[in-house]
Amino acid sequence: MRIGIFGAGGMAEALGGQWARAGHEVMVAARDRAKAARISPRVGTWEETARASDVILLAVPAASVTEVLAAAGDLAGKVLIDCTNAVGEGAVLTVPDQAARIAAAAPDAHVVKAFNLCHVDVWRMTPPVFGGRPLAVPICGDKVGEVSELVRDIGCVPLVAGGLDRAALMEATMAFTVGLWFDGHDAQACFPPLPV
Repeated sequence: MRIGIFGAGGMAEALGGQWARAGHEVMVAARDRAKAARISPRVGTWEETARASDVILLAVPAASVTEVLAAAGDLAGKVLIDCTNAVGEGAVLTVPDQAARIAAAAPDAHVVKAFNLCHVDVWRMTPPVFGGRPLAVPICGDKVGEVSELVRDIGCVPLVAGGLDRAALMEATMAFTVGLWFDGHDAQACFPPLPV
């Protein structure tokens, strides 16, 4: 698969590295081209990267997303994976529905919310396994096939959780669990497996 990555921070590096090792073509666009080149030798502008990709990971700060999407040009038919979290001090959402905001900025693209619930270090694990169980990755959107494949390629289990209208629930879940972690609580203990 031809994967474009917008951004060169931790999420871009972790997921981009995993996907490159899985055999995908990865191209990166970022304001800092030197950082982008550390993720992939294929570096381009926002527009070049969008044009060369089937799927694009949005791994830029949440506040920059609409500006970056505008600079990317035509995104019609592209799958945009939104892993951004618009969260501020006190683990409070600064944008109540970031995925919907992205969909409004790129109306002809297919926005899929995924990879936003875990810390970047989880995405560096090969594979992310906890207590002998592979990590489940919730996915919200209408083009989940490609994203499900990318989830499986890093050793995780895709969990199709509904359409993009459910992404706001995932974003709120992220803010809630991050708040628990910051307060020193074990958020994982809130979500045990069902008794068998």
